[in-house]
Amino acid sequence: MTGLAASVSGAPQRPADGWGAREVSVWYGKELALDRVSVLAPAGQITAIVGGDGAGKSTLLRCLGGALAPSSGQVRTPGAQCIGYLAAGSGTYPDLTVAENLAFRAAAYGLAPAVARERAAELMTQAGLATARDRLVGQLSGGMRQKLGVIAALLHRPDLLILDEPTTGVDPVSRSGLWRLIGGAVAAGAAVVLATTYLDDAQRASSVLALDGGRRLAAGTPEEIVAALPGSIVAITGRPAVAEEPRSWRRGGAWRVWIPPGSPARAGAPVSPDLQDAVTVAALARETGAGASGPAHSGSESREPEPESLEPESLEPESLEPESRPGRGEPLAECAAVTCRFGQVTAVREVSLRVEPGEVVGLLGANGAGKTTLIRMLLGLLPVSSGRVALFGQPPSRGTRRRIGYVPQGLGLYDDLTVAENVSFSTAVFGGRPAGLPAQLRPYAGIPAGRLPLGLQRRVAFAQVLGHRPGLLILDEPTSGVDPLGRARLWDTVRSAAEAGAGALVTTHYMEEAQECDRLVIMADGGVVATGTPAEVIGDATVTVVEAPDWRAAFGRLEDAGFSVALAGHALRLPEADLAAVRQALAGAGGLDGVRVYATPATLEERFFQLVQSGTGAGERP
Repeated sequence: MTGLAASVSGAPQRPADGWGAREVSVWYGKELALDRVSVLAPAGQITAIVGGDGAGKSTLLRCLGGALAPSSGQVRTPGAQCIGYLAAGSGTYPDLTVAENLAFRAAAYGLAPAVARERAAELMTQAGLATARDRLVGQLSGGMRQKLGVIAALLHRPDLLILDEPTTGVDPVSRSGLWRLIGGAVAAGAAVVLATTYLDDAQRASSVLALDGGRRLAAGTPEEIVAALPGSIVAITGRPAVAEEPRSWRRGGAWRVWIPPGSPARAGAPVSPDLQDAVTVAALARETGAGASGPAHSGSESREPEPESLEPESLEPESLEPESRPGRGEPLAECAAVTCRFGQVTAVREVSLRVEPGEVVGLLGANGAGKTTLIRMLLGLLPVSSGRVALFGQPPSRGTRRRIGYVPQGLGLYDDLTVAENVSFSTAVFGGRPAGLPAQLRPYAGIPAGRLPLGLQRRVAFAQVLGHRPGLLILDEPTSGVDPLGRARLWDTVRSAAEAGAGALVTTHYMEEAQECDRLVIMADGGVVATGTPAEVIGDATVTVVEAPDWRAAFGRLEDAGFSVALAGHALRLPEADLAAVRQALAGAGGLDGVRVYATPATLEERFFQLVQSGTGAGERP
C-alpha cells in the first residue's frame, strides 16, 4: 500500500492532472467497501461521486480527506492543512452560535483572528447568513446548517474541498445558496469532490464517478457517460412484457426499455438519453449481464451480479389493490381555502389542494413554506383556522386515517424487528387482513430491518404501509439515499398503487423526484405560488447562460455585481437575471470578447427558485 501524500507543514506541489485516488481498495474486516476505484479531482473543477447508500461514496471521500488509509492503491492530496472537509451532516456544534462555530474552526486551522473574522463575514454574506451570526446553530434550519458547514470548510481557502452529500435533505432555495458557495470555491481554483445520490446534482459537475457496491459503474464527463450508453432506449405505453421487465424502468410516469447491443429492435418511441438514463442502464447492464462495456466502464464489471440483489424488483400489482374505493368523482384528499394561524403567525393561508384516485401529486416548497402544517391539518392532527379539509369525503378522523399509508423520511421501521414482523405489526395496527410478504422480500423475512441496506429498508417501508391496502399514500422524501435504479423501482411501486386506484401525495426537495408526479403544488411563505404538471409549471420560463473562455473571471464579475450565479460544468446559469443586465455587468468589467450570453429554457429547479423568490403564481388547477 502506498501512503497518503499528506503534509502538515506545507502542501506538496499540485500534480498536473489533479488530486485524487488510483486503484484504491478498502476492506472493513471481511467486507470489501471499495474495489480498485480511481478518481481525479482537477483544480477548478467539480467532481461528483454518485451512488446510493452503501455504494462506497463516504469511504472514498474519507480516503481523499486523509481520515482513512486504503488497503491498497494510491491517494494524492495536498495535505491536511490544505483540505476542507464536510462530513455527512453539517459537522457543526448545535450549542454554539454561528460565529463561535466559525471561530473554533478557524483556530483549528491556525488562522489569525482578524483574518478569520474577515473571511467568515465574506462567506456568511454570500450565503445569506450574516444576520444569523449570533444565533445558536441548533436553532437554524437544515439548509442554514449545511451552508454553515460548507463555510467552515472554506474558511482557510483549501486547495481540495471534500463535501459528503452537502445537499441531502436541503430545500431547493437553500441548495441554490450552497451551489453559489461551491461555485465560488471552484472559481478561486479549488478542486471540489462531492458525493450525492441525485443525478441533477451530478449534472452540474465537470466529471462524474458512479459507484455501485464499491465498484465503478460509470465515469467521465456527463456527456461521455451518456455517449457510452450501450444499445438504445425506447419509451412504451403500458407495462413491458415479462421478459423485458429486467431491462425496464419507470420514469416520468411512463416506461422505458433498454435494448442491449445486438438485440432485436423493439417498437416504441426512441429516447434521447440523459445522465439519469445512462447510469440506470449501466446498473441494469451489470445486474443482467447484458450489453457491452463502453469506455465509461471498468474491467471489474465482468463479474456476475450477486444471486440475491439487495435492490428488489417492484411489488406485485395485485398486492396494491385498495381495500375500499371512494365514490365516483370524490377526491381522496382535499383542502379548500385552508388557513392555519399560530397566534399572530399565519403558517398556511388559503391553500387549496386535491388528490384524485389514480393521481400522484407533488407538494413542494422551501423549508418553512407550510407543507408540514398543511399535511398535519389534512390528517386532522392540527385544527384549521378557516377553510375545509376532507379525507375520502369526510372530516379527518381515526377512521379515515386508517385508510392512509404514510412513509416518513425516517422510514418508521423498528430496527430490532425482522422484515416480516415489521410488516405484520403495521398491518395489525391498521386493522388490515394478514398477507404474505411480496416475493422479492421473502428472502429477507427473518432479518432485522436495521441490518438491511437503505435501499432495501425503503422497500420494506413501502411494503409495510401497503400491507393494509390504503386508498391514499403520503410519502415524505420517499427515495432519499437510494441509487437511480432503486429509485425507479420504488416509483414503480407508487405508480402501481395509483394504477390500482390509490392516490399519492409526495413531498420532496428534489426536482428529479418531482418530475415523476402527475401534478405539482408549489408553496412559498404559506401560500401556493404554482400548480400544474411539471411542464406547465416551467412554461416558457428561461434562464440566462454565460459561456466564457475564462469562466472564473466572469463568475467573479457577476458575483460582484450581485447576481445569483450557478455553475454547471464550465457554464454559468443565472435564474433571475435578464440578458441585458448580464451583458452590461460583463461589459463594464472588461468587455465581452469570446463571451456568449443567451437565454435557454429553465429547468424545473430553476423555475422553482424563480417562483419562490418572486411569489408569482403559475398554473390553473389547485
